[in-house]
Amino acid sequence: MKILLSMLLCLTALPALAYDLNGVALGGKEIDVKRAMPSALCKPLEWKSDAADRRCDDAKVPVGGVETRVTVFLKADAIQAFEVRFDMKELERMKVHLRKRWGEPLAEATEVIARRDKPERKVFKMRWEKGADRALLVAQLEKKRASLEASRGSFPVEIYRIK
Repeated sequence: MKILLSMLLCLTALPALAYDLNGVALGGKEIDVKRAMPSALCKPLEWKSDAADRRCDDAKVPVGGVETRVTVFLKADAIQAFEVRFDMKELERMKVHLRKRWGEPLAEATEVIARRDKPERKVFKMRWEKGADRALLVAQLEKKRASLEASRGSFPVEIYRIK
């Protein structure tokens, strides 16, 4: 009985392990996206892909107090990935929010990329991983926008592969 109870508790905790955006987690459904983001426009993907068949876009979604633009990708009514874009001046606030929400990242670094005849480029990255799910926050420090992408499986490789 104790084993059964502990297994049940573990199963109910599984959705909390998924990366989420305002309660909409990877693996969720399109109806969850519409509930959390009522102004999201959902439509078929414009290109053929094994990674997704639909997308939902919303231009003003508050995430951790930061106004963002969001794209959610779905395959067979299951969320496969979401991409969040926001103003670079909100990077610190977003980092604090993500640490509270998802815990400490697996990796965090600022890469310096030397370029011939141009100033070097600084790219800040934070990465989380849980099984086949991953999330990556990327910010080119000299640009105006930063982005966060959370996805399942081989989504980043498959989404733009030409069919």
